[in-house]
Amino acid sequence: MLSRLSIRDIVLIDRLDIDFAKGLAVLTGETGAGKSILLDSFALALGGRGDQNLVRQGVEQGQVIAVFEVSARHPARALLKANDITGDDELILRRVQLSDGRTRAFVNDQPVSVQVMRQLGSALVEIHGQHDDRALVDASTHRSLLDAFGALEDDATKVTTLWDARRAAHEAADSHRAEVERAKRESDWLRHSVDELDKLAPQPGEETTLATRRTVMMQSEKVAGDLRDAYDVIAGPKSSVPDLSAAIRRLERRGAQAPSLVEPAVKSFDVALNALEETRGHLEAALRAADFDPAELERNEERLFALRAAGRKYNVPVDDLAALARKYNNDIALIDAGEAQLKTLVAAVAKADADFRKSAEALSKARVKAAAALDKSVNAELKPLKLERATFTTQIDTDAAAAGPNGIDRVEFWVQTNPGTKPGPLMKIASGGELARFLLALKVVLADRGSAPTLVFDEIDTGVGGAVADAIGSRLGRLARGVQVLAVTHAPQVAAQADRHYVISKDALEKGKRVATRVTEVAEDRRREEIARMLAGAEITNEARAAAERLIKAAS
Repeated sequence: MLSRLSIRDIVLIDRLDIDFAKGLAVLTGETGAGKSILLDSFALALGGRGDQNLVRQGVEQGQVIAVFEVSARHPARALLKANDITGDDELILRRVQLSDGRTRAFVNDQPVSVQVMRQLGSALVEIHGQHDDRALVDASTHRSLLDAFGALEDDATKVTTLWDARRAAHEAADSHRAEVERAKRESDWLRHSVDELDKLAPQPGEETTLATRRTVMMQSEKVAGDLRDAYDVIAGPKSSVPDLSAAIRRLERRGAQAPSLVEPAVKSFDVALNALEETRGHLEAALRAADFDPAELERNEERLFALRAAGRKYNVPVDDLAALARKYNNDIALIDAGEAQLKTLVAAVAKADADFRKSAEALSKARVKAAAALDKSVNAELKPLKLERATFTTQIDTDAAAAGPNGIDRVEFWVQTNPGTKPGPLMKIASGGELARFLLALKVVLADRGSAPTLVFDEIDTGVGGAVADAIGSRLGRLARGVQVLAVTHAPQVAAQADRHYVISKDALEKGKRVATRVTEVAEDRRREEIARMLAGAEITNEARAAAERLIKAAS
């Protein structure tokens, strides 16, 4: 509920702080005292449209703060969490209006968008008046209000969940069907490509290996002759190695006779012969490596050409051919197995359709039953409100072809103001005064279901008096037992029902140079005077005071 409203520098209001409580609070005062300014300020804090003309003349900005006490399970808590806004027991909405037209919005001192503030405001407060085009007269809310009245919220949530599941099943089937159809269109080409790639059997890294081997074989042809010549010098018929070996043996036989002369030469010969032997081994290895079959080079080149031709054909690097072959094989598998999988998905679609249709039809039947009860309850409230010739009906248009997350029903509140006239939508048929009373009847019936915790009624008693005003007052009092109600009124019968009474007035400031709007909560004796003023006008008589006293006692 609204616990405090603080306004600074808005039009005629320089500084205003009002504390509110549970029950029915009425605001009364002379015409032009500032009741509209007060409501415009409150609407600004709830996310209403800003206007630079709201800023009091001579200042740079105005500000409105609305403080609410909100239960832990109230929907506003979910909105706070969704927008990462911290909060304890109190919820503080603050709106700053700058004189250049810009506004700033804060929730619990965290800056937010006006849209977030408006969502919170809608969850916390409903404002109803003769010219109000929101709340109950908004046809988009009628279905949820009917569901709330009939305690059908869980059923409606189930229908929404089944709709989401149905949509997911359709999307999965449609996506798979598109894939299968795409694969079918490419089937012949895919099968040919798979056969070609399977025969080619490309391997990752094969191109690099083949290219390296090809280079080695081509270079080998050029160096093989020189390798053989070098080998002949060392190990061929003209090799000097045998002569060197014979010379070493002769020197070794003379070694005993002149060791100092022979041994150094023998050691050098040994080193030379070992080096020549090692060289011979290297040459033999090189000759073996250079010894290739020309047919191998031809096969290598043919394979390399085939791989590169396939890469160009399929527009992928050669190393990606193996992965492409796997993809094409998967596409073929999709064609072969896709029909069976599609049948499974189509069966899931059929089940999702049936589940949704069954729940939506059951919800529709429950809505029709709830609508009859709602119509009966609302119509019972109309006679005391001087709408005894009027009829309220909940119009339900059921169309399975127009199904959606809310089911198969379009719900709208209709009225017929007089017998023989054509019924139609509430907002189009009812006049200003009638609309206000229809709204009041609806709110009385819906007060404990589907209602914001704070309701504001702006002069819904305009143009009525006597018994009708008394009926309006008693119904506002009944409403206030379940929710907080704020009513701006000119009817003394309504004011008499109040738990708290506030008087709005204009005070002259600065020796009459300007005026400011003031709001004062009045005590019981002052309250009687205010109701007497509402009854008598400018001159309050004793008879008016006595009548005010009777109204207050009757209300209590």
